[in-house]
Amino acid sequence: MNLIQALQASPALFVTIAGLVGLLVGSFLNVVIHRLPKMMERDWQMQCAELTASKVPDEAPYNLFTPRSACPHCNHKIGALENIPVISYLLLHGKCKGCRASISIRYPIIETVSGALSAFAAWHFGFGLAALAAILFVWALISLTCIDLDTQLLPDCITLPLLWLGLLFNLSNTFTGISNAVVGAISGYLVLWAVYWMFKLFTGKEGMGFGDFKLLAAIGAWLGWQMLPLVILLSSVVGAAVGITLIVAVKHGRDIPIPFGPYLAGGSLIALFWGAQLTQNYLQLFSAP
Repeated sequence: MNLIQALQASPALFVTIAGLVGLLVGSFLNVVIHRLPKMMERDWQMQCAELTASKVPDEAPYNLFTPRSACPHCNHKIGALENIPVISYLLLHGKCKGCRASISIRYPIIETVSGALSAFAAWHFGFGLAALAAILFVWALISLTCIDLDTQLLPDCITLPLLWLGLLFNLSNTFTGISNAVVGAISGYLVLWAVYWMFKLFTGKEGMGFGDFKLLAAIGAWLGWQMLPLVILLSSVVGAAVGITLIVAVKHGRDIPIPFGPYLAGGSLIALFWGAQLTQNYLQLFSAP
């Protein structure tokens, strides 16, 4: 019996392996979340230098793999045994091995969330293409959520491939038909595009970024246009509740923007796992005599 046959025969084994892989990928997602915005900033600086005929700064290579991860306080290079998801954080008591500076709790949280959601997707969909696609979707949304919270950016290098991947997976009706996916991508973009311009027309301000349009387009490509009302409703309700709470409880200024990407991501995950059931219950509620 090969590995694929073993995973098909044992749902528990499949869920366990998905969770472990999710933990490992979660460690890499921490790198993506930290480095990708810095890589984008470097790229913008180089483009500006080229446009202004300025000297392009000669900097050391910086990408997702180079240089090695190191402590920002003492530059201690993180070894393999210090980079085991969650376990290393617990063994080191949340402190750098070199200088004992505190390590952010966010690192093990992201690893744990990635592992847990990967295992849940494997359990929910069972062994097959849908589980693989759902896990990839989850990883992308985790990255986008954290980057948006940190920088209020939703990088094109994640949102656009995510859109095309959604269409690709739905060629085989993984989550919806390809026609529904195409209409979903178009509708997702145009809905927030229209909201953006209406808000700007009436207030003179920008209510959201273009990255939100692209993210909802990607979500539409994955889940189909039928799920977009549910995603938008869930995102708006949670976003409004959080925004009001921040303004009232922690005196968050009304002029300080609140990223919308995390709420879109949360709404899309709920729709991914329970969207059909929620929609059916909603329709039954209003169709009952």
